[in-house]
Amino acid sequence: MVEAMKRGWLLGLAVLLPGLAWAQQEETMTLDELLQSGREWMQENLDDRVLQSLGQIDEAKARQFLRDFQARFQGEYVVDLAALGGTAEALVPVLESFKATKPYAAWLRPRLDYFRAAEQFRLIIPPPKPEPGQPPPPIPNPTPEQERKVWRAQLAKRPAPRGAEAYVKRLKPVFAAQKLPPQPVWLAEVESSFDPAAVSPSGAAGLYQLMPATAKGLGLELRPRDERFDPEKSAGASARYLRYLYGRFKDWPLALAAYNCGDGRLQSALTKYRASTFDQVATHLPAETQMYVPKMEAVLLRREGTALANLPAPGS
Repeated sequence: MVEAMKRGWLLGLAVLLPGLAWAQQEETMTLDELLQSGREWMQENLDDRVLQSLGQIDEAKARQFLRDFQARFQGEYVVDLAALGGTAEALVPVLESFKATKPYAAWLRPRLDYFRAAEQFRLIIPPPKPEPGQPPPPIPNPTPEQERKVWRAQLAKRPAPRGAEAYVKRLKPVFAAQKLPPQPVWLAEVESSFDPAAVSPSGAAGLYQLMPATAKGLGLELRPRDERFDPEKSAGASARYLRYLYGRFKDWPLALAAYNCGDGRLQSALTKYRASTFDQVATHLPAETQMYVPKMEAVLLRREGTALANLPAPGS
């Protein structure tokens, strides 16, 4: 199965990867722009015989998967992610097989948890009854308490990621220097599984997966050396960002939700639904964010024996 996936996906990745690398230097780039930049790079840099040997590159599969992946992560329905779980599981070892694609594997691997959790929710949440003559309605989102139960079970016996212990010791003082409690250092487990080389298709990078514009706003340099890949600098920027978000929302679950989906999007949801807590607005946030906060809660319970809501506010 993996060999078959390699053949199909390498053709798609041959187009996508040059665009993904370029996207790290740009603040925004659409999927169509990624594909176009990849095609242009291939035409300019590959020998005609190599291009011919690639044959008809299966852009359609690459395009459709990434469209589905992005849409469902940013969509409202958690259970929709379950349909992509098998593809994502098979893609990780393909990406890990090649030096150029390992950073994307490092980003995708911790997100496999979301697909597994979505499958659990698909099994435990009964689908609504369809109306006669109407398409089946979507399966409702899990409640925050259902989320917490599934995430606690997923992480109950899981050891910390390889290398986490060394990074935690190094980076807790970085968070403390920003007058934050040190426990949010474990956000790196959720974002990158403590792999500082992780890169997302949308251009986020490093232990704490900072987007280019966010990183620059937090004082990091992207050129000539991208400081997002420096663990201490990434942690410092993440801590400053969390301090800002806590100052705006006065609540750790909301601060983490904003870290994931953006403070503007979170504020819009809070305003629209007249909400003041994460639990009140959770099911209306992007699917990834709905799972991101309870996953971080479960990580803190597992690694530190601490409840997220009980963390102290940043100091003055």
